[in-house]
Amino acid sequence: MKKIRTFFVIIALFTAYSIHAQVSISSDGSDPDSSAMLDVKSTNLGLLIPRMTSAQRDAITNPAEGLLIFNTTTQCFEAYSKYEVKWCAFGCIGSYSGAVCCGEAPTAIVDVTSTTGKTWMDRNLGASKKADSSKHEASYGDLYQWGRFADGHQCRTSGTISTLSSCNAPEHDKFILAPNSPYDWRSPKNDNLWQGVNGINNPCPSGYRLPTDPELFNERKKWSSSNAAGAFASPLKLPVAGNRAYNNGSLNNVGATGTYWSSTIHTTNSYYLYFDNNSSGATTDSRAEGRSVRCIKD
Repeated sequence: MKKIRTFFVIIALFTAYSIHAQVSISSDGSDPDSSAMLDVKSTNLGLLIPRMTSAQRDAITNPAEGLLIFNTTTQCFEAYSKYEVKWCAFGCIGSYSGAVCCGEAPTAIVDVTSTTGKTWMDRNLGASKKADSSKHEASYGDLYQWGRFADGHQCRTSGTISTLSSCNAPEHDKFILAPNSPYDWRSPKNDNLWQGVNGINNPCPSGYRLPTDPELFNERKKWSSSNAAGAFASPLKLPVAGNRAYNNGSLNNVGATGTYWSSTIHTTNSYYLYFDNNSSGATTDSRAEGRSVRCIKD
C-alpha cells in the first residue's frame, strides 16, 4: 500500500509540474502561488532542510551557489557563497537567541575538561576557533563589560557612548564609557548581574555561566607556570586577548595580557583573572572595563 501511495504522489507532482511548470505541496490541493516554482503549504507541519555539523558541511564537494543547510554545531542556517568562497550564516537559533554575534555565527559549543575536573567551553565567547597558540587572534573573542548581555557592545569595533545606563539592558549596542567613580556602565550599580546560569544578562549559552573567582583561581593553581605560557598550556588554552579601556574604549594589551571576568563582586568592582608573560593573579577592577569571558558548565 505504501508503494502505491508513493507512486500516486509522484504522479500527482509530475502532473502539477507538467501543467503549471510549478509544484504545490499542500493538504488542500490548492494551486501554487503564481510567483513560486515550489509552494509548500501547511498549518501544522514545518519544512526541514539538511542538518549537519560543521565538519560534515566542510566535507561537501564543490557546494553550489546558495546551497542551504542547518549547521548543528553553530545552531545557524547557512548558505554557500561562491563570491566569498565560504559558508555564510544568515539566521541563528537555540542558546544564543537574542544575542548579537560579532562574527558570522555564535560561538561553537565544544566542551573541554579542565585539570580541576570542571567542564568549560573550549574557547572564549565570540571566538571563531579555540586557541592554537597564546597569540592566536581568531581565538581572542569579544570583550564584555561586567554584567552586560551580548547586545553588541562586546564587539571589539563597537561604537562608544558616554551616557550611563539606568537599566540592565541598554537599548543600544555601544560600549559605555565610565571615566568617573565608581567606573560602572550602570547607574545605579547592580550587584545581581551575571549570578549563576539563570542570572540576569548571562551571556553564556544555555546551561553555562560565568565562573566564580574561586573557580578561576583553582584553575590557575593547576597551571604548569604562573604566566601566559601556563595559561595556554592548560586544557583551557587561554589566549592573551587584551582588554578594552573603561574611559575611552581603546583596545589595550592585545597579544600581551589575558584578562577574564568572574561573576564575583567586590564592593563596587568585580574580580577577574589576569596573566602576562611574567606573572598571573586575581584582582578586582571597574565593571566598565571590557574583558574576555570563558563560560563554565553549570
